[in-house]
Amino acid sequence: MMITYRFVRLIEEHSDVLATGLLNKVQQSDRTAGYSKVPAEQLKDWVYEIYRHLGEWLLHKNAGDVEKRYEEIGARRAQQDVPLSQLLWAIILTKDNLWEFILDESYPDRPVEILGKQELLQLLDQFFDRALYSAAVGYERAMEANGGRKKSGMVRAEKHVVGERV
Repeated sequence: MMITYRFVRLIEEHSDVLATGLLNKVQQSDRTAGYSKVPAEQLKDWVYEIYRHLGEWLLHKNAGDVEKRYEEIGARRAQQDVPLSQLLWAIILTKDNLWEFILDESYPDRPVEILGKQELLQLLDQFFDRALYSAAVGYERAMEANGGRKKSGMVRAEKHVVGERV
């Protein structure tokens, strides 16, 4: 666990560089074109917060905390008209960005480093699997709520028109 913690600290220490790198990947990817609707600083702040407090997210927060955070993110992206597939791809890019960093920063000739890296990658997989699911749930709930408002607005408009004809 000590090696895993060292990797987490390394990520947290480089969180600004990691967030900037991810922002560039999201802005350059055809699979995340809808993120042009998301202010770049908002996106960078979101990613920075995840990377900067990664140890807390991986080692101290429970599944409910992750679900709540990512449901909020999913709902926000739905409100910003970012397609669901692009939201999910941005989360995948976030994970891939971390994987690349961990692989670049490790020393493959030390068995203890390999075990620590494996443990961290497993924790990241669990975290991002929950994040993907929760973001999709939040997105779908926001879309349902938005669709519900549209329908009730249509009903009110129809009643108003019918009332005028009578």
